[in-house]
Formats: sequence, structure tokens, C-alpha cells
Amino acid sequence: MELSVSHRFSNYSLLPQLRTSKQRFQLSKDVLLPVNLQQRKVQLFSTCLARPPMHSTIPRASNENNCSPSISAVQGGRIGEVKRVTKETNVYVKINLDGNAVAENSTGIPFVDHMLDQLASHGLFDLHVKATGDIHFDDHHTNEDVALAIGTALLQALGDRKGINRFGDFSAPLDEALVHIALDLSGRPHLSYDLQIPTERVGTYDTQLVEHFFQSLVNTSGMTLHIRQVKISVSSFYIPW
Repeated sequence: MELSVSHRFSNYSLLPQLRTSKQRFQLSKDVLLPVNLQQRKVQLFSTCLARPPMHSTIPRASNENNCSPSISAVQGGRIGEVKRVTKETNVYVKINLDGNAVAENSTGIPFVDHMLDQLASHGLFDLHVKATGDIHFDDHHTNEDVALAIGTALLQALGDRKGINRFGDFSAPLDEALVHIALDLSGRPHLSYDLQIPTERVGTYDTQLVEHFFQSLVNTSGMTLHIRQVKISVSSFYIPW
């Protein structure tokens, strides 16, 4: 069987889940990846599972108050851009799921900036977050509103979700610590959180806010997310961001 691909995709190759057969089908860029990324491309927050893409229509989670997208994901790119303004915070987020791991994050909370940089770096997508807030009181409002805005931008970037690997799971070891994460980009928000972080603060960041960050992210992105601590480290700890 011959496949006809336009010149703009001539340097791309098919993902493993695309199986050739005698049946005729339409080739979509949703199932193409650059050759030089095939060994490194990581699906958002998860590894790719060896299962066919899901094409079902998935209900979309609604945006939280004051979190309004400024552009929509359009054919040809998976981009979400959101501005969220409240009495306590002013947050701007832009996500490009087909980016190159470019991270530019400034929230006023050093630990959150670091973890968002890691998220973009390991996920191989672009993430730009700029936030100002009442951190002279505490980090609670900025932590929450950044997560709400990221979830909304992610929801927007995913669009109709056709062709994605909806399910994912991953175990992350760091020395003695081991954490397992499973998710479903289902459109149904749910968080199952089982972490015992053996310190009250990382720098100035209150570790009680970690669960609140993920709950806010889940609420606006519409994902089901399970975070389970398999083994805790006495000498160090791992926060799965």
C-alpha cells in the first residue's frame, strides 16, 4: 500500500500505533512526530501507552470563574492561552503541546517556577507562565490560580482530543523515593492524592499547597489523576510535579 504525504511532513515518520493495512484511511498530522523526537517524545504528564488512539467525543470541563481563554486551539497547532484576573492575582499562561520544551515561568514562588520548568523540560512542550499575586501574605492564592489557569490552557490546547493517547501511567524513582502516577484525559475531574511529604516547607513553599495545586489543575483540565507514594525516602523526598 502506498501512502501519499504532503511535502511539509516529508521529514516525519509514523507513530508505532499507526498500523498499515489494506484498508484505506486518511493520514493525519496528529499521528506524526519529528524523527529526532521519536525516542524522547513524552505525552503530557504521562508515557504513551501501546493502544490505539481514542476518537470518541469527550465532555469538556468548564472553566473556573475569571479564567477566560484568549485564543482557541486551531487546526495545525495545539496551543492554549489563558489570562486569569482576580482580586488577589493576575495570571497569564500559554501552552504549546507541540513545542520544544521552552519554559519561561515567573510566579513569584521559586519552588513553583522550578517545578513548572521541569514539567516543560520532561514533557517536551512549551510552557509560559507569568503571575503576580498577594504572596506577601502567603502563596495560597497564586498557587491555586496558576494551577487553574494551566488546567484551562491545557483543556483548550487539547481541543477535541482526537488522536491522543488518553490514558497514561508512570513510576518515577528518585533515589529511595518512588511515586506512581496514572491519569485519564477524560473530561471528568477527579484527584486521588496519596503523598506524605516529610517536611512542612521546601524553601519558603508550604508543602500542604501541593495537593491544592493538583486539585485546582484537575478541576479545570478535566483530567482524572491518581498520585500514589510507593516508598518514601528518609534522607530526601520527591514531589511528583
